[in-house]
Amino acid sequence: MATSDPAPAYTEDREPSVLHYRDYRLFLATSFFSALAAQAQTVAVGWQIYAITHSPFALGLAGLMPFVPIACFLLPAGTLADHMDRRLLSALAYALNSAVSAVFLMLTLGGASSAAPFYGALLMLGLARALGWPARQSFLPLLVPQGQFAQAISWSSACFQTATIVGPALGGLLYLLGPAVVYGLCSFTMVAVAAATLAIRTSGRPQPSAGGPAGFRRLVAGVEYVWSNPLLLGGMALDFFAVLLGGATALLPVYARDILRIGPGGLGLLRAAPALGAACVGVTLGHAPIREKSGRKMFACVALFGAATVVFGLSRNFLLSLGALIVLGASDMVSVYVRGTIAQLATPDDMRGRVSAVNGIFISGSNELGEFESGVTAAWLGTVAAVVIGGIGTLIVVAAGWWLFPALRDVEDPGEVTPEISARRLKQPAQARS
Repeated sequence: MATSDPAPAYTEDREPSVLHYRDYRLFLATSFFSALAAQAQTVAVGWQIYAITHSPFALGLAGLMPFVPIACFLLPAGTLADHMDRRLLSALAYALNSAVSAVFLMLTLGGASSAAPFYGALLMLGLARALGWPARQSFLPLLVPQGQFAQAISWSSACFQTATIVGPALGGLLYLLGPAVVYGLCSFTMVAVAAATLAIRTSGRPQPSAGGPAGFRRLVAGVEYVWSNPLLLGGMALDFFAVLLGGATALLPVYARDILRIGPGGLGLLRAAPALGAACVGVTLGHAPIREKSGRKMFACVALFGAATVVFGLSRNFLLSLGALIVLGASDMVSVYVRGTIAQLATPDDMRGRVSAVNGIFISGSNELGEFESGVTAAWLGTVAAVVIGGIGTLIVVAAGWWLFPALRDVEDPGEVTPEISARRLKQPAQARS
């Protein structure tokens, strides 16, 4: 596996940290600052749209808008990532993100009084995400040796979650100076991140493969690969339905403004709370990866995610709400770690872009469609009922996944999964694995 720095001597008892590798450090930096900008911008957009409309349904639509281009273009973007330089595609996606922030800035300076133009900008944002997601996800395994990939996932996730702690709080504070300040800084940051991505020296070109399907079959090859592998399908489906039902982030502006009455600064703290829990767990996993019973621990943590959602939905106390969101983020981090490691290591390099695209559809579908579902349910049943019912639905999903995907449940060390080991394991009778 190609890396930009010469590999140091390995010993049986001690391996170098993934932070030894220059290109991986650059990757972490771009992940941090892009997430910082994106989270700050999310706070500003959500607060502006709710201030204009005073409608939970409008917030749900704001979550739906980015998903439309993602659903349409993510699979073609995965094919591009398996045939073009992933570094260049990632940089182009960041440049498009910068342009979207500039559009938000112009709308704000122009005094837009309708949510419609914001929805149009969110469609553009979804296109940028569709282009960048598979390229960036499939680029990460090229930056570190395979034996340290699980550690790389932990540090990357911790870095991202740290940004999502600081980003929402920063966005809420900067919003007090005006949303134009938020959008201007986000646009500048994305340009800098694009330049830093181009400074990565590791080749972003995928490893060549021997032949393969052409045309439409090539486009859907990632779907076929995931569908035939219960480890991948189970992990993606579990996350999709759990977050689709249990995600309450779209309704945080309602809680901040109407239920907890804590203003935009408090909204930033609410958005940061899940990331605080996730970052703490991510750092812990970076030092002490899960080596046994990881599948069972993942299912347990997804159930904890659902329970924390119910507590948050019922809470009227700001500190209790923050605590529930911290637990929610911490439990979700375990799921991200296990699923992310399996998804990359169980996939050959020439397929990683397309499989990452499928994974991106699941993740984006759970997040953006989950926000839309929350907005619609809140409009029908009320905000509190929507969140509580969603958390209970997540618990039901965990029970169903435990029964439907025993191969995922029985995974021990996700860092030892390979395409070959996964294929052999899935051919074994279930009794032989128990």
